[in-house]
Amino acid sequence: MATNDVFTDALSRLEQIGKDVDIDPEAIAALQQPRAMLTASVPLRMDDGSMRYLTAYRCRYNDARGPTKGGIRYHPDVSRAEIQALALWMTLKCAVVGIPYGGGKGGVVVDPKALSPMELERLSRGYMRAMADFVGPETDIPAPDVYTNARIMGWMADEYETIHRRNTPGVITGKPIALGGSLGRDEATGRGAFLVIRRYAERAGLEPEKTRVAVQGFGNAGYHVARLLQEAGYKIVAASDSKGAIYSPDGFGLYHQKQETRKLEGVYCDGSVCELVDHERITNEELLELDVDLLVPAALEGVIHEGNAGRIRAKTIAEVANGPVEASADETLRERGIVVLPDVLVNAGGVTVSYFEWVQNRQGMAWTLEEVRSRLEARMFDAFDAMWAEFDGQGRTARAAAYTVALRRIEEALLAGGDHAYFSGGQR
Repeated sequence: MATNDVFTDALSRLEQIGKDVDIDPEAIAALQQPRAMLTASVPLRMDDGSMRYLTAYRCRYNDARGPTKGGIRYHPDVSRAEIQALALWMTLKCAVVGIPYGGGKGGVVVDPKALSPMELERLSRGYMRAMADFVGPETDIPAPDVYTNARIMGWMADEYETIHRRNTPGVITGKPIALGGSLGRDEATGRGAFLVIRRYAERAGLEPEKTRVAVQGFGNAGYHVARLLQEAGYKIVAASDSKGAIYSPDGFGLYHQKQETRKLEGVYCDGSVCELVDHERITNEELLELDVDLLVPAALEGVIHEGNAGRIRAKTIAEVANGPVEASADETLRERGIVVLPDVLVNAGGVTVSYFEWVQNRQGMAWTLEEVRSRLEARMFDAFDAMWAEFDGQGRTARAAAYTVALRRIEEALLAGGDHAYFSGGQR
């Protein structure tokens, strides 16, 4: 990533778009810093008896529209700046899809792949002990993120309930189904991204069978969006995971092979029979610069920046990851006619179904998978249409259009109690 401080990068984009669309300066000022940020040192007893101390964060960015909401990630590169940027984006994301949340985020500086299952559980419970007075079902609701999952959320929810001595399923979302999780949560981010891409294809006149797609990143979100795009007839020509990328101009199916063998290889499937097809090994960087119709960055932030924006050849970029395009690249991509469908809309399916889980927990009921998918589709289509109304014919980028929708909703909540004009005597 070219930018050292991802939070500074996020703020520069917020301030510029806010100024361009005439958002009240008081609303922008309220979004220039988090409401609260907790840093903790979490002790972790290792299996060999030694003790480690890991730096952990939790940010409640803005709660004007409701309790804060956001995932917890385990990654060696977690930083305070990253957590604040992700929490800011989550604030905007919740506003774009119209759910009554603000934005939050959390993380631990750790390589989870180096931990045993018991060390991972001790870390997860230790994190919740450190944050137990900072989170809550009416205050701040965590969820899974990079290298965390339903089991980890279950451990954390159990620890919170042990500390507070009451059953509180709504404190965390993304839990195992048996512990109050929602059907459809595991696929939600990828399905939400697919729905946005589908809606955009309808508006832009794209034909799935003629649309070549490259997917960078094959975690949960990348897997599900690739699966759904492939099932809808899109041609997947390239994909990557943390070990590298594969490319075949004729396209291939890959999600079945990845799920079965954990190896990213191109396959062609006819019914239940799958055969390997010829594919070229390339780097993640080369994948980003392929001549494709749709590029789907679904890994980490900052992979498209000032240094490589001029070499991006995709006609459309759908940001499934958080912040994969730096602000420094926006103008170059715009000048080259590349449409960027922004993360605050594209990957909002995850937080939307997390909201559904929270609602189900508070109501003491469970929805069917069909209900979850139907409600998600309605939310994503409504959010896309609100963005499109600002984008179509307005001369704005899709990102500026989505930010406009979000900032106006946040502005309305922030200023509902009065603004400068009111308190200075200009209005009554």
